[in-house]
Amino acid sequence: MKKPLQLLLSLMMVFSVAKAIDIFDDIGSAIRSGDARLIARYFNNNVDLTIFNQEEVYSKAQAEMVLKDFFSKNSPKSFTIIHRGVSKEGARYAIGTLTTAQGQNIRTYFFFKESGGSAYIQELRFERE
Repeated sequence: MKKPLQLLLSLMMVFSVAKAIDIFDDIGSAIRSGDARLIARYFNNNVDLTIFNQEEVYSKAQAEMVLKDFFSKNSPKSFTIIHRGVSKEGARYAIGTLTTAQGQNIRTYFFFKESGGSAYIQELRFERE
């Protein structure tokens, strides 16, 4: 009886990790292509968005517009996730480097919050390196 339960728990963990990897990959791909609309699909109702030294809490729709403007001024050339992890509080996050067409490297952070069985971006940060 224990083996089927252990197998079920193991499968649930694998699917949970695969889902997290997919989210990281999806967000990374959207940043790489400068697709604000795709990133906004992962925003919670409100998101903490920091672009360089400007930090604000925006609604999902407002954050999408601000992000679209950011990408229009900082056209992505590439994006690489450097680190993925889980904070002490259990929030999943990723840190990466966005390289723009203008040759600028921008350190990028995104943090997820679990709600209703789904992961939402709670915070997105772009900082000059």
